[in-house]
Amino acid sequence: MVRLTLDLVAKSANQKSRKEENITQYLKKITHLNFSNRNIDTIDDLSLCKNLIVLYLYDNNISQIDNLSFARNLTHLYLQNNSISCMENLKALRKLEKLYLGGNYIAVVECLEGLKELRELHVESQRLPLGEKLLFDPRTLQSLANSLSILNISNNNIDEIKDLETLENLTQLIAVDNQLLHMKDLELLLNKLPKLWKMNLNGNPVCLTPKYRDRLIVISKSLESLDGKEIKQIERQFLINWKASKDAKKNMKKKSVIWDASTPSNKSVFPSTHQRIPGYYSAPQKAHREA
Repeated sequence: MVRLTLDLVAKSANQKSRKEENITQYLKKITHLNFSNRNIDTIDDLSLCKNLIVLYLYDNNISQIDNLSFARNLTHLYLQNNSISCMENLKALRKLEKLYLGGNYIAVVECLEGLKELRELHVESQRLPLGEKLLFDPRTLQSLANSLSILNISNNNIDEIKDLETLENLTQLIAVDNQLLHMKDLELLLNKLPKLWKMNLNGNPVCLTPKYRDRLIVISKSLESLDGKEIKQIERQFLINWKASKDAKKNMKKKSVIWDASTPSNKSVFPSTHQRIPGYYSAPQKAHREA
């Protein structure tokens, strides 16, 4: 296994690019580091790299996010395909804009409070035990409500996403290959996300629901792309008109049923004009037998 140390960073530096500056000066100026696929399992003290902006550490064996609190200028952090099980020690990264954690062992999206600049969060394809699903800490979602724009939660056995309604500034949601079932849940969520313009739910059971696409297009005025297919304005307008016509017919039928139920029968509404006039009944007299 390999520890990511300052010595390792220094040894990997291109000598020509350093010119005459010493190693300390070089480390202080570094803005980008790429140590992907290097069999790294531990992040050591890199505090001399104070100006680090982008750090690539994907495809390694890192099990714990550590020793990054120095990187207060970091905006992009790539940690996908490691062995991380807990989202921790990230709160000091106040300028972080993009966080990539896909392909790890994370069970709960948490501990991101304070990351007020985070715009993208990628936590797809976590290697979870059979039957478990990715969960969301409400405190973390609330803290990301104003900043988060893109969320990728694909392939995590998720069966409901109601909690995501907190993310009112979300513009893109990628949640393919999960276990989402209920149209009603999606319709409620879309009503809470007025800026969402791109959503991909391919591979979820809910996609097999009759009129699935039509219903989501009508419920959301902001969606421009659904499951990788563009939503054209003419399509949306047709569906809106069709729904309005259908609702109008439904209301007419409902009113008709109510009218029929409240209207009395003809006998009481239109009383008979053939009223019986009271009188005396005189029995016919028998003829007198002639003498």
